[in-house]
Amino acid sequence: MKIVVLEPLGISAEEQKRASEKIVSKGHDVVFCDSRPADKDEVEARAGDADAVIIANMPFGKEYIEKCGKMRFLSVAFAGVDHVDTEFCRQRGIVVSNAAGYSVNAVTELVFGLAVSVLRNIPKCDCEARNGGTKAGLIGTELFGKKFGVVGTGAIGSRVCTIALAFGCDVYAYSRTEKEELIGKGVKYTGLEDIMRNCDIISLHVPFGKSTDKLISAKMISLMKKNAVLINTARGGVVDSQALADALNAGSIAGAGIDVLEGEPPFDKSHPLITAENTVITPHAAFASKEALYTRAVMVFDNIELWENGTPRNLC
Repeated sequence: MKIVVLEPLGISAEEQKRASEKIVSKGHDVVFCDSRPADKDEVEARAGDADAVIIANMPFGKEYIEKCGKMRFLSVAFAGVDHVDTEFCRQRGIVVSNAAGYSVNAVTELVFGLAVSVLRNIPKCDCEARNGGTKAGLIGTELFGKKFGVVGTGAIGSRVCTIALAFGCDVYAYSRTEKEELIGKGVKYTGLEDIMRNCDIISLHVPFGKSTDKLISAKMISLMKKNAVLINTARGGVVDSQALADALNAGSIAGAGIDVLEGEPPFDKSHPLITAENTVITPHAAFASKEALYTRAVMVFDNIELWENGTPRNLC
């Protein structure tokens, strides 16, 4: 079986070898590409004869899938698969799996990095310290004792709830499915409008799709308290970006920590959140710790092995 890794997975050559050694030991051929393909013709040149293909977050629509004529399995080194035409894959009998859970710790930690950065004005304090300034006008607020709202209690959202409790927050959650384990820890499930209206920090952890497109709408943003902070490490399309930027610039809410916009980095400089007031932005980096990137590399090769053995997992 020929396996082609169509784009870099963010790990070293030595780590690539370790992550793939089990499947290579079974006689399979693994080809690592050191750059993202420039176009569909390059996709065909690289993976036209591949039985299994591995991608990360490169857009992978019908025009690319068609160029992988022998592909029977697509292993996505990402938790979300909204960048993949999964319906077309199904039509062609191509099995698709993702790397669910690989970045739970990494994303959770950045949530709190963003929250503390906004609440304590860390970027502005850093700038002042480097330029002979002081903390004047930059006194922030603590996480301790605040109402922390979590929208979506999947694996990452659940972990965020647990850490927020450890910070001494009063934690509220909104999700289609309530988890008894979280309730037992003291998490209070409530409605989305209640989260938006009452919480001091609101962290988003829902996938992007028809039901969550601009879930955090202008109406929802208008419900937020003046001292509230919104954290988005989910998907850019979950939020009405213009409405959020307008609220930030008007001082209607206190701040935002943003890791995702509607497109992938480099972000468009004209995007309204790029210049919004009291906003800390990272370039879709929440998932990208050294530990998480290696974990997902191992996972995508394990997914191929399990599929070959007739016991596929993480199906999309």
